[in-house]
Amino acid sequence: MNILIGVQGTGNGHISRCHALAEALQVRSDIRADFLVSGRAREKLFDMDIFGNYEWRQGLSFAVRDGRVSVLDTISTNPWAQFWSDVRGLDLRAYDLVVTDFEPVTAWAARRQGVRCIGMGRQYAFFKPSRALAPNMLQRAMLKQFAPCDTLLGMHWEDIGAHVIPPLIHGTQTEQPSLRREILVYLPFEPLAQIAALLANFPEYEFSVYHPDAESYRDGNVHFYPPSRPGFAASFARAEGVITNAGFETSSEALARGKKLLVKPLHGQFEQLANARCLRERRLAWVMENLSARHVDEWLEMNRPVRMDWPDVAPELAQWLADGALEPVSALHQRLWKQSQRIAAVA
Repeated sequence: MNILIGVQGTGNGHISRCHALAEALQVRSDIRADFLVSGRAREKLFDMDIFGNYEWRQGLSFAVRDGRVSVLDTISTNPWAQFWSDVRGLDLRAYDLVVTDFEPVTAWAARRQGVRCIGMGRQYAFFKPSRALAPNMLQRAMLKQFAPCDTLLGMHWEDIGAHVIPPLIHGTQTEQPSLRREILVYLPFEPLAQIAALLANFPEYEFSVYHPDAESYRDGNVHFYPPSRPGFAASFARAEGVITNAGFETSSEALARGKKLLVKPLHGQFEQLANARCLRERRLAWVMENLSARHVDEWLEMNRPVRMDWPDVAPELAQWLADGALEPVSALHQRLWKQSQRIAAVA
């Protein structure tokens, strides 16, 4: 079985999810997986060894200004002519399947060439209506046009439909011991100066801040780091809690490990707004609409986080793909959710 996996590089969550799948596929001899990454400048990618000799395309991404998605910048700055040239130039004759984690070059190339395409990841949970996730008709249509697929394999924190499976988590999915008053901060779309000003209000806590504009240095109780997968994982393991944008993967990792969670959705990005609303309604996390010292203060005093106990999805998904993805998604969905549960609070 030969498959091509398209990785959306705009967010580290997509890369982390595909990293977990790549590890599960790497130990198998009955499947060969190649990878194509787009959506981020190649020189800004890091810790990509697991993907081997991956291909890169410029792809498409959204533009952010002052912590908010800019529709005008997104439309005007994306390289549309190059994108369609890349779609036409990608030869899929060597592959039995294409898997796209919301990566548009592989998705559109598969559609043009009649190769079966499996849409894997958070965005594909939105493709069918549900009460928990309710984008409007225009938003759903935009999602379907961005990275179309033949088979849906969406992901969510709870069972909301037969097209949805639990999160694909990278690394250990059990509760991790944490150090009191250590907090991980991952707000890559917020201005770094505003993050520093916010955290200066809480000298009694230690903060580890990972940000694409940061260099390694310490300012009092705040430690700043550039993006680093091993460094981030080490800080994550130690942290009592996580402050992050409302992306799916980081939130899932916090819930899987029993870390208290505070999210600040990226304005103008309806997926993050939907994530935040769902986390708040299900009492899985606290939400702040803006960088607010009051909200952070209240959250820091809260010490009973939720932990979600999900199965290890990666090897199950690898086996499903090795079998040609012939088993109905509804059967895979049922098997995985039977192994899941919510643990109301961690003492």
